[in-house]
Amino acid sequence: MSRHTGIRALAAAALLVPLAACSSSDSGDAGGDGKTAAKAAGFPYTVTNCGVKTTYDAPPKRAVTMNQHATEVMLELGLKDHLAGTAYLDDKVLPQYEKAYDSIPVVAKEYPSYEKLLAANPDYVYGGYASAFLAGDGRSRSALAKSGIESRLNVEGCAKRPVSMDDVYREVREVGSTFGVRARADKWVSGAQRELAATAEKSKGKKPRSVFVYDSGDKTAFTAGGRGIGNDIIKRAGGRNVFADVDKSFSDASWESVVKNRPETILILDYGATTVAQKKKRLLDDPALQDVPAVKNKSFAVLPLSDMVTGVRAPEAVRKLAAQL
Repeated sequence: MSRHTGIRALAAAALLVPLAACSSSDSGDAGGDGKTAAKAAGFPYTVTNCGVKTTYDAPPKRAVTMNQHATEVMLELGLKDHLAGTAYLDDKVLPQYEKAYDSIPVVAKEYPSYEKLLAANPDYVYGGYASAFLAGDGRSRSALAKSGIESRLNVEGCAKRPVSMDDVYREVREVGSTFGVRARADKWVSGAQRELAATAEKSKGKKPRSVFVYDSGDKTAFTAGGRGIGNDIIKRAGGRNVFADVDKSFSDASWESVVKNRPETILILDYGATTVAQKKKRLLDDPALQDVPAVKNKSFAVLPLSDMVTGVRAPEAVRKLAAQL
């Protein structure tokens, strides 16, 4: 893909629904493994996600995830047996998830049609980007509800304020509570907080390095704005996003504005058919960018696209980027 459909739709849809609507109202701590409704603790569990309020009397049994970060949240929480199918990877799943992922049916390479989605017989659909539930494609959350299927959209898909690591914690905890594994979710959050604290200690006292995120683009640069988790990742890693004042998760920027901002490092997002080497060449060969410090000094950092979204990779992405900066 020359440009990832999910993030483009996310950037457009992020202005529509307040992130406050994504907060949860727990009916109890859903610890335990949630393998059966009879044994699952913390139910009924009520959550309001992106304006949709749902009460679960038991964990969903046949979930379908659409978008990689949604799939990886489920796998991190040990919920492989609750997955009836997955769809739409941006890149490879993390090594620790490969075995579990390979055992799950792939419903579609990208987004499945509504008919193909229903054929998986899901009782729950979890989308990473707003594009997972586009009404024009027949997969709206209301259409799924009419078929008796519950749904969830990643909180970044309805953000109306800058997303932070606290929203990553919320995402993991709410999914954990929905499936009766809140204790696992809390354990992951505790580990993530420790990892972030250790990274912050190493970066303490260092001057922030100005960073331009290059996702893709030729006539314009598709880059990270200040709304998405990517901006928080850069800040925590000891950087300063030169387009932090753009009120979107991702947006097009002119090359003139890139030159004006004079980034010291360019963070390249790795995904799709265009390689990192090809993206570097495009930047290094552009005459208009020759005086940009990052280009002049060949200062590049690289992260997979799936590191820069609201999912379980985010804390590790901070450490990886900090090391490169």
